[in-house]
Amino acid sequence: MAENVLGSSRANQWRVSPAMVDTRRPMQQARSMQLSTRDRSVIFDLQQTAIIVVDMQNDFCHPDGWLGHIGVDVTPARAPIAPLQALLPALRHAEVPVIWLNWGNRPDKLNLSPALLHVYNPHGNGVGLGDPLPVSGAPVLQAGSWAADVVEELTPAASDIRVNKYRMSGFHDSELDSILRNLGITTLLFAGVNLDQCVLCTLQDANFRGYDCLLLEDCSATTSPDYCRDATLYNVQQCFGFVVNAAQLQQQLESAP
Repeated sequence: MAENVLGSSRANQWRVSPAMVDTRRPMQQARSMQLSTRDRSVIFDLQQTAIIVVDMQNDFCHPDGWLGHIGVDVTPARAPIAPLQALLPALRHAEVPVIWLNWGNRPDKLNLSPALLHVYNPHGNGVGLGDPLPVSGAPVLQAGSWAADVVEELTPAASDIRVNKYRMSGFHDSELDSILRNLGITTLLFAGVNLDQCVLCTLQDANFRGYDCLLLEDCSATTSPDYCRDATLYNVQQCFGFVVNAAQLQQQLESAP
């Protein structure tokens, strides 16, 4: 009998010995959840589900962060904080992986193209990616800086997973896909900001890779105009997944035996 375990995830492990390699993955009992969408309901397996929380960082959600510096009202970006404060402990208790997907750029910006830098500093004389914020001096969205930290109201737990991203899609040029497949994940819950930009781009790429995508409407927000939010919700439900409610999920989690 092979006794030694190889694999960082309980869903994806071999058992090996000097005489044998057992590649059979452990079977896990399904835990079904059923949520209402905009036109019907969807059933998914909590055992194969993770939540991806996108860009709930100081630069997007704190008044002294980057968006606040350039004059954007970050009040809408803070709307997911309270519902996530309520939902995340219930998900952790249910052993659902919590993944923080955040901008975390290199200090030398060698992996960022001029086209990407232009989006955030179109005239070249402003405060863009990696430039110091006037108030705190923290470099914008640079890995390890205050600017790139998750807002203090949502401090990640030690058991949570952190993934840095370098584009609006968290799947491009990152280890996100490898981590999800190693965890045996087929269903993704999406939350965070901005709904019509990084959340949507990551959700679309997840859909293209074959993941089942559930957007938590009450845990997502944007500082863009309302029509951007409306179009995103419509397109997610129409083309890329399902729009569901975190409060309904939390109620089911808390009532589960």
